[in-house]
Amino acid sequence: MPLLNKVRTAAPGGPGDTIAAPSLSRLRSALTVFFALDGFLFAGWVVRIPAIKQQTNASAGELGLALLGVSAGAVVTMVLTGRLCRRFGSHPVTVACGALMALAIALPAQTHSALALGLALLVFGAAYGGINVAMNSAAVDLVAALRRPVMPSFHAAFSLGGMVGAGAGALVASGLSPTAHLLALTGLGLLVTALAGRVLLHHPAPVRAKTPHSEGRRLDGRARRLVLLFGVIALCTAYGEGAMADWGALHLEQDLAANPGVAAVGYSLFALAMTAGRLSGTALLERLGQTRTLVMGGLTAAAGMLLGALAPTAWLALAGFAVMGLGLANIFPVAIARAGALAGPGGVAAASTLGYGGMLLGPPAIGLLAEWFSLPLALTTVAVLAAAAALIGYAARNATAPRD
Repeated sequence: MPLLNKVRTAAPGGPGDTIAAPSLSRLRSALTVFFALDGFLFAGWVVRIPAIKQQTNASAGELGLALLGVSAGAVVTMVLTGRLCRRFGSHPVTVACGALMALAIALPAQTHSALALGLALLVFGAAYGGINVAMNSAAVDLVAALRRPVMPSFHAAFSLGGMVGAGAGALVASGLSPTAHLLALTGLGLLVTALAGRVLLHHPAPVRAKTPHSEGRRLDGRARRLVLLFGVIALCTAYGEGAMADWGALHLEQDLAANPGVAAVGYSLFALAMTAGRLSGTALLERLGQTRTLVMGGLTAAAGMLLGALAPTAWLALAGFAVMGLGLANIFPVAIARAGALAGPGGVAAASTLGYGGMLLGPPAIGLLAEWFSLPLALTTVAVLAAAAALIGYAARNATAPRD
């Protein structure tokens, strides 16, 4: 039998050194904390956007341009972080980006113009993109060491962190100024980073099987194509998440005459279903495997979005949104894990960048299509892309990492 409780690591002392199962468990806990912290901090910033818009006297257009700073910073840094992880290791980069994100979240509250806000968000976006690539790269290595498909549990922690961050932000919004709130998040973020970061810095990342990418070589054409395929799967999933965040409530209120309270429930129900799906993702992957999980998830999401977009009543649409959340839940984590297994941190960076691009593409694409046709018809594109993710996942069912 292969080693069940120990795995080779990059720790000094030679190839015989091992990491025991308790250490892997501590690593998993520390990484889970970083995923939750990422979601918590990002949601804490999002709920203060209206107050900071007022503080900066930015128009809707100026705010939109300023918010592009998050996207620009994230996309640029995602590309670079893969290289940093290969050079310095994913654990130190995760800790550094966690500290930078905690510090950067205080910057928007210090601005008093749209230009200054955009520059502050460029720094925040850089930290956000960096920590996402670094911690997903660390998670890919840990998944291989644990020999269990636990990647969805990390993304469930991100979702839970986001829900807690949004709820806490809503509770304190009326009593705390943006400056006080975001500075409190900075303090909390630095404290959590220091505590969880000690575990990551104390334990080196487990070493996976040698592939050309692990020794710094360029990937061959086949490997690049496979990473691109998994990146497109991530894009298809994130497109649906972005569309739901920006257009789900409007569809319920505008097209199905739901009252504002019911309309507001739409995204919450979607997010809750996605979190529940990710919490059960490991068991699902162990039972069905990655390909079946991708295919069934994509088809389930497609069916749910068709119901959500075309249902004649708000309650049926809400049911469709919940089904879509369950379907999409594990597609993104599996796609990132497969890209990382194929190409290490560079694969995680490429797939994450494409996935993030999908989240940016979704809302404006839906808006443009809604102007040309109608919002319900525009939302059916989410179903089309979810079905495409299922098809691509099946086509890439035999993808394996290239060997020397």
